[in-house]
Formats: sequence, structure tokens, C-alpha cells
Amino acid sequence: MAQTEKKGGLLRKSSASKKPLKEKVVLMYDEIFMTEDPSKCNPRFWEELFLMKVNLEYLEGKLEALDGEELMKIKDNINCLFQHCIQALSEEHPIRVVNALQTLCALIRGVHQKNKSTSGFDIINMLVGFDKAELCMKNLMESLDSLLCAEGSESLKSLCLKLLLCLVTVTDNISQNTILEYVMINSIFEAILQILSSPLSRREHGYDAVVLLALLVNYRKYESVNPYIVKLSIVDDEATLNGMGLVIAQALSEYNRQYKDKEEEHQSGFFSALTNMVGSMFIADADEKISVQTNEAILLALYEAVHLNRNFITVLAQSHPEMGLMTTPTSPIPTTPVTPLGTTPPSSDVISSAELPLDADVQTSNLLITFLKYSSIVMQDTKDEHRLHSGKLCLIILTCIAEDQYANAFLHDDNMNFRVNLHRMPMRHRKKAADKNLPCRPLVCAVLDLMVEFIVTHMMKEFPMDLYVRCIQIVHKLLCYQKKCRVRLHYTWRELWSALINLLKFLMSNETVLLAKHNIFTLALMVVNLFNMFITYGDTFLPTPSSYDELYYEIIRMHQNFDNLYSMVLRLSTNAGQWKEPASKVTHALVNIRAIINHFNPKIESYAAVNHISQLSEDQVLEVVRSNYDTLTLKLQDGLDQYERYSEQHKEAAFFKELVRSISINVRKNLAFNTLSQELLLKEFSTIS
Repeated sequence: MAQTEKKGGLLRKSSASKKPLKEKVVLMYDEIFMTEDPSKCNPRFWEELFLMKVNLEYLEGKLEALDGEELMKIKDNINCLFQHCIQALSEEHPIRVVNALQTLCALIRGVHQKNKSTSGFDIINMLVGFDKAELCMKNLMESLDSLLCAEGSESLKSLCLKLLLCLVTVTDNISQNTILEYVMINSIFEAILQILSSPLSRREHGYDAVVLLALLVNYRKYESVNPYIVKLSIVDDEATLNGMGLVIAQALSEYNRQYKDKEEEHQSGFFSALTNMVGSMFIADADEKISVQTNEAILLALYEAVHLNRNFITVLAQSHPEMGLMTTPTSPIPTTPVTPLGTTPPSSDVISSAELPLDADVQTSNLLITFLKYSSIVMQDTKDEHRLHSGKLCLIILTCIAEDQYANAFLHDDNMNFRVNLHRMPMRHRKKAADKNLPCRPLVCAVLDLMVEFIVTHMMKEFPMDLYVRCIQIVHKLLCYQKKCRVRLHYTWRELWSALINLLKFLMSNETVLLAKHNIFTLALMVVNLFNMFITYGDTFLPTPSSYDELYYEIIRMHQNFDNLYSMVLRLSTNAGQWKEPASKVTHALVNIRAIINHFNPKIESYAAVNHISQLSEDQVLEVVRSNYDTLTLKLQDGLDQYERYSEQHKEAAFFKELVRSISINVRKNLAFNTLSQELLLKEFSTIS
């Protein structure tokens, strides 16, 4: 018997002597694309259609092949198909429900593809008809809500979420997708929360649910009252919030693991051999090849949770075993095929402390640590646009955390010490730190380490000014908390001071190039005011009196940089150019730093002359400093411990609009035919007669 091949909805024998035969479902689709009502000749047409295996590719292709005029001619049949799909969702026969869900996906995508340039209202009319839109969409949303909340098939729930993601992301700019008005009116918020609060549902569908929620929250968020924003902001159920945190932690942890695997593979490969031969001259270039697709969708979900819901802050510190050191649960693996990270869920859930007892010998972790590790990777390379957006969003999330009183309380808690292994950019002039030597410290130390690492590693021609400003603001907000609550943090403050001084040096060395693009005086003023914060209030939050002495030592040791900065801002503030005002602000801010330098330098020179020492040691300089504090006069500067709180709508709206557009395109692109494959779905129902 000749073998049968299938292609594009056609069945044909390998012998070329006969005409190709079409699948029955394809013949039925062709009838829908006629102007006549297909049920006229066959009253059981719609009933039979949903028993046929869907041919997504053919149906979408057929819709895309029609021009606008041709599509309008079959509008009644399209409306009829859409309405019968919704009716089929209420049927008890799961095969019909599966086929209806997939047909809806194809219809929504096909009609939208065809009508990219037209308004959303035309698309609503084309799919469902204006007169029936409200009732049909209400029935659709209620059916999806019921399927998501029912205890039935996990595969059906997965397909419902895929349909909702298809519906939300069908336009690049989700705020222009007017179909979402019906998703706002007929909320599925509670269904999403139910998925996140149940360990089994979360393991299967948590990723899609979290991404869907993040996108829905961003629908017309600045123009109207979005019910998903309102509801997310007041969620206080611990199981639900922890569930959301676990989904986010798993996705970020998966990214970290993939990066680490690539890094190890990279180091043991060709480049490792090459760099061993010729030294480290190629190390930076080699590292650039380590690339794992960033996950802006899950990062957006984390941002919305942190920004909107005060109760979610507690989830950041919720302990769970370090991933990679824990055993994964024996559970069904999601039916979603594996596609690039950032588009589909990881294969298993993180287990909360309630689900798996903590082992005293296993390093515990939490969402904040996982997030800090993720940030340390994506913030390494800001030349790539996606990483730049990811890096910016990481800093925005850290800004929200640094402003929160409760978050600061656990960040600075001496009883919550962790060993946080941040990724450090390979640089020629420093050795790679050994992971085993990392001390256990309060979490704020890891945040400060991350900020110092960024400051040190991004002084380059394509200067990321915006990220530097955010970075310095985060440090400032943490210092404000320490000053206010008199928290004496045992941290290597010298590393921060050194990084800040080197940043000032970089700004001065590249004055001409940078001033052509940026107002560098805003950043310089912020850096100088950080030093003013230490000078004015350091005795209330630095760990020991000797730490305060070391601050003065660093200022005196690096006085040339401050002198040069003063000369530069004085020159520009005395000219009538555009930089006069911002430069003069820096001039005034330097008053105490200059007073320290001008007070102690003559004393040090005198000490050296009296004791016939050509070069003083650090201890000798510190001795001079300690014995001459009494005669030092400093000016009290106002507002050093004040800051402007983060505001999304006024300053970040354009960034989030572009970010959500990028996420929408990415999610849609990865809802490919194979992710809607029927094979696994139908296996589940194979016993049904």
C-alpha cells in the first residue's frame, strides 16, 4: 500500500497519478470561507467541526491570504465560528473544548495579522460583531475562568492560559488592544491567584500565569483605572504571594544556572586555552560571547509585585534551599515544549520552606538573593539593548526596595546573614574572587557590592549615565536609612569610596566627550553629596571611629582628584555657558571636602618635616588626622539625608511602554504552533469514547 504524506492540510499518496486529497477539517474550513452559511447544507456542521483535529497552520494561513474586502464578505461566517467556539467551551466533551480553544487562537491571530493597520473596533466587529460583542466576550471570559478554576485537566488550563496570552499580545502595544476592555470588565484575576496559590497548578502553569498578570497590569495603566492594578495592590494572602515569588525565583534561578553552565563551558573551552597562552588580553572579548537570553517578562512581574504590593516585600526574604543543592519534586513535567528562556516556564517549581524542610547543612537562599545574582549578570554588559533594559529594570526594582522601610529592616538585619556569590566582570587588573571565601553578611552588603561592581566596570565611551544615576541613588537611599535608624553596618566602605573617587576621575578625564551627551554635573553632585553624607553623619552609622578616620584618610590621599574637580567646576561656573548653574552647585557642595583637605594637608606636611619622613605611612597619617579633628571647622549642609521618592508615571512611563511592547512581541512570537500542539492534549483524553 502506498505511503500517505500530509502537508498544509493536504493528504496525498506518494504516487503522483492522483489528485491530492484534503483533510475533512480543511474542507470544512474552506466552507467557512465561502459566503454561504455552512450549516445550511449540513445542520450538524458546527457539531462535527469541533470533533475534528484543528489545523492551525491552514486556518491562520487562509485568514492571512484574504484581503480586507474578501474578509468582510465572510464576516458573518467568522462571527458564527467565533460564537460556536465560545459555545463549545461549555460542553462536557474535552475534545470539543480543546479544539474550540485552539480555533479561537487561530482566529484571533489570523484576523489581527490581517488588520494590523485598522482600529481595534474593526477587529472586534470582524471577530464577533458589535451587536453581540459584550455578551460573547462575557461568555468567553466566564468559560475560561471556569476552566482555570476547575479541578479538571491541567492541559486544558494550560491551553486557556495560552489563549489568554494570545489575546493579550496580539498587538505590539497592548494598550491599543481594545479587546482587553472585556478582559478588564470580566476579570480573571482570582483565577490567576488560585493557580499561584496551589503547588500543583503553580508547577504546571505558574510561569504563564505570572507573565499574563504582568501584561494585564500594564493595559492602559496611566489612562484609566485598571482593575488588575487595584486588585494586585491589595493581595495579602501569604500562600498566593509566596507562590508568585517562587515562580519568579525559579525563572531567574534558571537564567542564573544557564549562565553559569555557559560560563563553565566557556572557561574549559578554546578561549580558556587561548588566554592561557597569550595572557589575559582577550579575556573581555571572550566573555562577551557568554550570552543567555534575558527574561524581561518575569522581571516586569517582579517589579509590579514589589512596586504595587507592600505585602510582597516579605516574600523577598522568604527562605528556601539554594537551587541546585535541592532535589526537584516528583511531579508531572509541563506539557509546554522547551523554547528559549524568557518565553516559557522552567520545568519544575521551587519548593517553599513549607513544602520541603530546610537542611541545616544546605545554604539557604531567597528571592532577593536570586534577583541580585541575576542583576549581577545582566548588568555586566549594557551594550546590548535587551540587557540595558533588563539592567535598568533591575535598578528600578532595587530603588523601590531601598525606599521601603520593611525591606530595609531585613536588608540590615544582623540575624539574617547570607553568602551571596555575585557575578563579577572579568577585568585584566583584578583576579577572580574565590567563591568559598565569601563571608556571611546582611543582605544590604550584597546590594552595595552590586552597586560598587557596576560603578567600577562601566566607565566607558558609551557611558550609561542613566544607570549610574540610579546606582548612586540606591546607595544614597540605603545610607539615609542607616543614618535614620543608626545602623552601624560592618562593610568595606573603602571599596565604595575608592569606586566613587575613580568615577569622579573618569568624568573629569572625559569631560569634553561626556558633556556633548550628558550633564555630568548632576552625577558629580550626587557623588560629592554621598561623601558629604559620610562626613556629616558618618559618626552615626559607620561601624567604628576608625572607619570615620579612614574616610578622612581616603579624601586626603586622593585630594588631587577633588582639587581637579573643583578647578573644573569653578572654570565652568564662572563662564556664562549652559553649565554655569549645575557646575556652581558642585562648587558649593565641595566646601567641606576642600576644608578637610586644606586643614589636614599642611598638618601632614608639618608632621613629615618635623619627623624627617619623606613619605608617611597610613598609620602616621591617621595619627595626624585623629589629633587635629578639634581645630577642623565644617559647614552644616541641609538636605543631605532627603531624597525624591520613585515615581513611575511621571518619569518612567515611556520606558515601561517600550518594555511592555518588547515583551508582548516576544511572548507572541514564542506562542508558536508547536506550543499549541494537540498531540499531548489528545493523549490525555484518548480513553474518551
